[in-house]
Amino acid sequence: MKAPRVLFVHNRYRLPGGEDAVVDAEIELLKNRGHEVEIYIRDNHELEGMRPFDALAQTVWSRRSWRDVQWLIGAFRPDVIHVHNTFARVSSSIYWAAARAGVPVVQTLHNFRLMCVQAMFLQNDNVCEDCLGRVPWRGVVRKCYRGSHLESAALAATLGVHRALGTFRDKVTRYIALTEFCRRKFIEGGLPASRVTVKPNFADIAHPGDGPRSGGLYVGRLSSEKGMATLMAALELLPGIVLDVIGDGPEAARVRDHPGLKLQGWLSHEEIYARMRGASYLVMPSIWYENFPRTLIEAFGNGLPIIASHRGSLLELVDHGCTGLLFRPGSAEDLAQHIGWAETHSGAMRLMGTNARRKYEDEFTPDRNYERMMAIYRDAIAAAKPATKPPAKMRAA
Repeated sequence: MKAPRVLFVHNRYRLPGGEDAVVDAEIELLKNRGHEVEIYIRDNHELEGMRPFDALAQTVWSRRSWRDVQWLIGAFRPDVIHVHNTFARVSSSIYWAAARAGVPVVQTLHNFRLMCVQAMFLQNDNVCEDCLGRVPWRGVVRKCYRGSHLESAALAATLGVHRALGTFRDKVTRYIALTEFCRRKFIEGGLPASRVTVKPNFADIAHPGDGPRSGGLYVGRLSSEKGMATLMAALELLPGIVLDVIGDGPEAARVRDHPGLKLQGWLSHEEIYARMRGASYLVMPSIWYENFPRTLIEAFGNGLPIIASHRGSLLELVDHGCTGLLFRPGSAEDLAQHIGWAETHSGAMRLMGTNARRKYEDEFTPDRNYERMMAIYRDAIAAAKPATKPPAKMRAA
């Protein structure tokens, strides 16, 4: 089979994040292996200055995206369309553009947006699955998205309309879940089990060598769902231990004022990798169902074990006592015990780091990921349906 021509579709958020890095990495992966790649990108900065009703209508169905993707299909003639994010400017209209042309769609599921308006199954810092497999009206009542009834309603309306139209059931050929845990959740939420397969993220990381290591590290967004409150409370039980913190976010001021944390802000990838190669462990205290944090792959690739919450995908990705340690989610006392143990067992942590690097080499390299991606593309192309028409009331003018 010749190298498939791939049209990537992605909607960037206002602030850059892990999804953007994954998209860029996959595009580079394919180009480096001889694939012809076209890219359709929209950005949520387009929302600035828009009237609320117009923003809502285009979130449900963007005529511009439908026309643009339809034109790109005709001009580029892709074998497959790989979609990452459609919220909020791209919209689900592009699935219908693909179906109209009979081009298969592969959708990577980076979060739980199709099941939860807040995308994280989190309510008041507690896991919440009230909308899983149901119409997400509770998310509107509780203002789960950005504390806004209107914005939550926009998301709920989008989900409701496209569930009713069968968009997610019929117009996406294959879904990519990042872990088996996430796959199970999406199936519980109503996606066809036969169309959801698992492909993790990846990173290209040279062997870290055997240099000296000491101390702990946190890398990521500084926000409540990442468990910053748990981490800060744990370090209050460990006087004298100071962790380096790389990142930014709503909790930055609290982190900056905490005696057990040394805020570095955002650093370049090269600087982050250098810090990872010199640390003894990385802490990942998330309280939500992490899908597949890219930071985890980067840590494993740099021979760095992880102290992570015993929750969701992290339970699947971190092998307790082998590639890291798992603690009770939200328990500052349990996290403190694990950090304290790591600080006094440097030899054991180094061995876990060796195991983490081995896991990276077995599962998360570019070559391994490329094999999985091609298998998914071939499957989607083989399962492609004949061309169909979009809903009459939503066709572009």
